[in-house]
Amino acid sequence: MTASKTPRILIARMSAIGDTILTLPVACALRAHWPDAFIAWVVEEKSAAIVQDHVCLDETLRLPRGWFTKPAGLLAVRRMLRERRFDVTIDCQGLTKSALACWLSRARRRIGFRGRHGRELSPWLNNELVLPSRPHVVDRSLDLLTPLGIREPAVRWFLPIDAGSRQRAREAADKLGLAARYAVVNPGASCASRRWEMDRFAHVARHLGARHGLSTLVIWGGADEQAAARQIVAESAGFGVLAPYTTLLELAALIEGGRLLVTADTGPMHMAVAVGTPCIGLHGTTRPADSGPYGAPHVALQVEHQGGSHRAHRRADNRTMRLITVEMVCQQCDALLGGAVTRTS
Repeated sequence: MTASKTPRILIARMSAIGDTILTLPVACALRAHWPDAFIAWVVEEKSAAIVQDHVCLDETLRLPRGWFTKPAGLLAVRRMLRERRFDVTIDCQGLTKSALACWLSRARRRIGFRGRHGRELSPWLNNELVLPSRPHVVDRSLDLLTPLGIREPAVRWFLPIDAGSRQRAREAADKLGLAARYAVVNPGASCASRRWEMDRFAHVARHLGARHGLSTLVIWGGADEQAAARQIVAESAGFGVLAPYTTLLELAALIEGGRLLVTADTGPMHMAVAVGTPCIGLHGTTRPADSGPYGAPHVALQVEHQGGSHRAHRRADNRTMRLITVEMVCQQCDALLGGAVTRTS
């Protein structure tokens, strides 16, 4: 198969917006290696916008949530995948549901993770297992390409932001009076243990306004995050601006227009990396080496890693996030905006 100029390849990464973004370099590397290959991506609806119309993909196969829990869903997915006659699948998620999609495709080569990243039933459903040599999600996903003769490719993203999303983002920024100079903060996170304090985000917004003359756009997703964003704006001494409701791609375009982003370890952090906006990632229960903002000039701040299982993290408080001080964050903002970064983790 590696000698073929037109292999048919399926990438499986189904959910989690941030992890979907971090897998985009796999599609880019495959397209660079095989310009004429047929490359598809199987994804659940939640993250589909991140890969839909990507320049390196021929097709996006969208699945409803819970597709694997009912016989009818399994049969429909099996039929859809087998019709496309894939030669090879790449399971970048390492879970039962992602490996199951690969197995249902009946591809001869099903590449997945060996070791702790090959979770649940994935090591039994995939038939070529790779032990990743590097910890970061981007790098270990690219390590899955080594059986195909692709080693340490250039990391590219090509986040598929369409012209309409960029235009609507520009119009929103203009309406809010942001012009061409603004920062972005993201108070949202997937669980309490990943959240920083709202008054601290407000302090950062005040600092960016007083020191750098920047307004701060406060982004949100969902009612709870909107309430937190409103609190930041209310305490920002007039420097904070509440973002409007956006689609995923409109949000990416707004982040693209910002001077920097301050955020916990969540999807918008990886959006910033993909669109080239410098960001400061705040980490407590996650390790920057595994899932921090990828590459320069981005910064990851962590004082202490909060150990334990994923389930324990979801139940924990934000003790380790509170160890990151306002002064630490403001110092890194100054360094990024001044062009020199002081690494602290």
